[in-house]
Amino acid sequence: MIMNLKKIICAIAMLISAHGAFAQGDVYERSQTYEWPTDPLVVKKLKQWQDLKFGVLIHWGLYAVPGIVESWSICDENWITRDTTKTYDQYKAWYWGLSNTFNPTKFDPEQWASTFDKAGMKYMLFTTKHHDGFCMYDSKQTDFTIAQHAFRDNPKRDVLRYVLQAFRNKGFMVGEYYSKPDWHSQDYWWDVYPIKRGRNVNYDIKQWPWRWNRFKNFVYAQTEELLRDYGKVDILWLDGGWVCKENGQDINMPRIASRARALQPGLIIVDRTIHGPYENYQTPERTIPEQQLNYPWESCIPLSNDWGWVKNPVWKSATKVINTLVEVVAKGGNLVLGVGPTADGRIQKEAACRLDSIGQWLKRYGKAIYNTVPTPYYQEGKLWFTADKNGRQRYAIYALSDGEEMPSTLSWHTNVPKSVMLLGVNKRLKMTKTNDGKVTIKLPEGMKAEPFALQLNL
Repeated sequence: MIMNLKKIICAIAMLISAHGAFAQGDVYERSQTYEWPTDPLVVKKLKQWQDLKFGVLIHWGLYAVPGIVESWSICDENWITRDTTKTYDQYKAWYWGLSNTFNPTKFDPEQWASTFDKAGMKYMLFTTKHHDGFCMYDSKQTDFTIAQHAFRDNPKRDVLRYVLQAFRNKGFMVGEYYSKPDWHSQDYWWDVYPIKRGRNVNYDIKQWPWRWNRFKNFVYAQTEELLRDYGKVDILWLDGGWVCKENGQDINMPRIASRARALQPGLIIVDRTIHGPYENYQTPERTIPEQQLNYPWESCIPLSNDWGWVKNPVWKSATKVINTLVEVVAKGGNLVLGVGPTADGRIQKEAACRLDSIGQWLKRYGKAIYNTVPTPYYQEGKLWFTADKNGRQRYAIYALSDGEEMPSTLSWHTNVPKSVMLLGVNKRLKMTKTNDGKVTIKLPEGMKAEPFALQLNL
C-alpha cells in the first residue's frame, strides 16, 4: 500500500510538471519531507554551503545556437510547440544537427567566473549534460559531446575542465548538473519504438531488461567520470526527477552515490524531488516556499524567463533579484540564479550589468545575507529579518520595490534592538520605542532608492 501511494504521488508530481514546463522550464514539485544525511562529511559541507546563500546555475548547450528553451522542444508531450514546417523526426534531426554548428569560439570561462564573482555569488552549478544528451565535457561513454563535434579542434574543447577551474580560482564551491534521462541514447529513447511516452523511457523496461541495465551502467559510468576526472567537486546536482525507482525507472542510486562519495568524500548529492538519502537539499524551482524551512533548500530561479540564452530575453531587474534573495535567505534557504551564456561562449552585457548591480548591493549590505541564520520572527510587511550565528545581532532588510519611493521612517514590533546601524555606511540611526514595544527609526535623507539593511544590536 505504501509503495502504491508513493507511485501515485510520483505520477501526480510528473503530471503537474508536464503542464507547467514549457512556459516556465521544467517545474518540479519539491519533496514535502526531508531526510538528514548521516555522513558527517556531508553534513559539514552542507553547513558550509548554507552559509554561501547565493550561487549561479549555468545552462549551456545545443539550445544556445538557435536561442531556444533547453532540450524540451524535442520532447513529444502535447504542451510543446515547435517549428510546424518540419515533421517531428525532421525537427529532431535538425536539433541533433546543431552539434555540427555549435562552435563557441569566444568561450571565456574566466569572464564567466569574474562576472559571477563580482555579482557576489559564492557557488556554481554547470550543466554537464541536459536531457537532450549532449555532453559539455569529453565523455568517453558517447561521441555526442562538444569535444567531438564542431568545437573539437579548440584547445578548450573539454569545456567542463576549464569552467570548473576558472571558478575554483575565484574561490567558488563548484557543482556539476547532470540529467539522469538521456533522450539521445538508444537505451533511453530507442528508435525501434516511437516516443509517445513523453519525457520517459520509450520502451517496456520489463520486456527489455538488458537494454535498461545498459542504460543504468551508462549513467553510472558518466557520473563516475565526472567525479573522477575533473578535480574536486562539491555538488552533484541530478535533474530529471521522473527517472526514479518510484516511477519504474530505477537507475540504482545507492550504487551511483556510493561510488560518487568514494571519489569525492563529503559530496553533496541533490537527486531532485526524490525524497530520501540522496536529496541532500531541496530545490523548489521558480518558487519560494511560503514559510521558513528548517532544513537545507535552494530556490532555483532564472535571471530572465529562461534558463539558457534565448533571443530577446525578458530580464528580471537587479532589485527584483535582490528582493528575491532577501526573502529566500530570511526563510532559511539559498538562491541559485540561472544564467545562460551565448552560443559563442560569453555572458552578455545585459546580464552582466544586472549582476554587477547585485554585487554592488551585496558589498554594501552582504553582512545581512552571508553566514546568517533564520530568526523565528522573520517578516513584518516589507521588512525581512536575519540573524548572525552568535545571537548578538539581527538584521532588518527593507525590500524596496522598483519605482517605490524611499520611506523616511520605519517601524516594527519584533526583534526589538537596543540600537540600530545602517549597514554600508555604519551610521547609527535615531530610534524610539513605545510602551507596546514598537520601534521606529528615522532614515537619513538622500539615501539611494534601493533595498537596504539595518544592523540591530540586541
